[in-house]
Amino acid sequence: MEGEQTKTGNVPKIVEPPITVPNPRNIQASVAQVTVTSVPGQSKYVQLLNVLEELGRDIRPTYAGSRSSAERIKRGIVHARILVRECLVETERSARQ
Repeated sequence: MEGEQTKTGNVPKIVEPPITVPNPRNIQASVAQVTVTSVPGQSKYVQLLNVLEELGRDIRPTYAGSRSSAERIKRGIVHARILVRECLVETERSARQ
């Protein structure tokens, strides 16, 4: 048995379950319905969700080698970081009041 080589045709396939990612639009709609008047920085939060959704659209083309998608992802990450900072500032400001 030690000297035997296995045939490559008999290698079992490993099937992984698909990864499900929640749609930010669904989260955004439920948050918007609940907290329209209670969150002063919601517009920044909604902008952040939109940027994240756009980033998600460009991931596959980037893996396929699309340079324009890679550039959009870079710009989106920079924009998202700015929006996260602004959301944190607004959250801290509202917590102090």
